[in-house]
Amino acid sequence: MTFAEKAIKYFCSLKIHKLKNPDVELLNTYQSADVKEAVKKFYQKFYSDNNKRLFIIGINPGRFGGGLTGISFTDPVALKEHCGIDNNLGERKEISSKFIYEVAEQFGGVKEFFSNVFLTAAYPFALIKNGKNYNYYDDKILANNLRDQILLNIKSQLAFSSTVDSAIILGKKNADYISAINIDNQLFKKIIVLEHPRFIMQYRLRSRCKFIAKYLETIKILTE
Repeated sequence: MTFAEKAIKYFCSLKIHKLKNPDVELLNTYQSADVKEAVKKFYQKFYSDNNKRLFIIGINPGRFGGGLTGISFTDPVALKEHCGIDNNLGERKEISSKFIYEVAEQFGGVKEFFSNVFLTAAYPFALIKNGKNYNYYDDKILANNLRDQILLNIKSQLAFSSTVDSAIILGKKNADYISAINIDNQLFKKIIVLEHPRFIMQYRLRSRCKFIAKYLETIKILTE
């Protein structure tokens, strides 16, 4: 099976599990037929091979990005305009998606970018609290309860194809959490931490070009 076939099978069969935190809502976008179709088209277009790829691991999908499309750091507009995949998932834009696709275009375009990297999330489902995005690590009890699910999610995706020994983890708190898991499970030989796109776009927007260059340099070094 190709990377695409394994990814499509995995994501389109994901089922939600009950959270022990009643004030946190879990969204499973993969239940939608439109999302399943978008996921299928995306992976067939960019991942129909068994190339070695660098994992870039985010936190959990935002409700207007991967939480809508089922594809990490990819809002419906980016899916259409950058990936060339028409969809019926709306016109919402997400700032993290905007940053990632700027990186992809400067890397040489989306085809070249996705032939080298795999964008994913530590936890595959969007989390919502009080109507806003919520990170899995924002609550220590939630983070502890999700540990086995996060480990299974990463290990399952590592089986899609051979991978680069190192991984890029986005966000310090996310990296601290995954690094602790990595010590016990030896998923990656080396973990590189980069600033999360949302942090960059919200708090370091004027320095965006510097961070894009940092992403490009790191990816190229790790995929050489």
